[in-house]
Amino acid sequence: MPTPMTRRGAEKLRAELQRLKTVERHAVIQAIAEARAQGDLSENAEYEAAKDRQGFIEGRIAEIEGKLSSAQVIDPSALDADGRVVFGATVELCDEDSGDEVSYQIVGDDEADLKQGMISVSSPIARALIGKEEGDLVKVLAPAGTRSYSIVKVFYA
Repeated sequence: MPTPMTRRGAEKLRAELQRLKTVERHAVIQAIAEARAQGDLSENAEYEAAKDRQGFIEGRIAEIEGKLSSAQVIDPSALDADGRVVFGATVELCDEDSGDEVSYQIVGDDEADLKQGMISVSSPIARALIGKEEGDLVKVLAPAGTRSYSIVKVFYA
């Protein structure tokens, strides 16, 4: 099943993969070699730590490669959804209770970062927004209770 992600998200994963393969992997191999040179491996904490780190790095490499191989990369600027909220869209909302305005871009699970205004497509608010248009009122069941938002603007950047 394809995993949706923005072009920016895919580039970020590719950069992490490149760093893991070219920098981190070589550093941990060097650390293992240095720990081996110290002799008795049964009581060598540096060796154990390096082997654990190697396992983490190799696991993360496999995870990223899997995600990229099943990725459906979407360029939000190339979308034409007739003003509807879709994956990759940025949505300006007005909280009906407080009057506060917020802006969110709907992104893949790995890209989500609330501090940067990027919410996961599988989050309750994104699921409530998908398919809606400018001017629609959206009710979101959040952990703190039901919140109402009006969609002020939808754009694809």
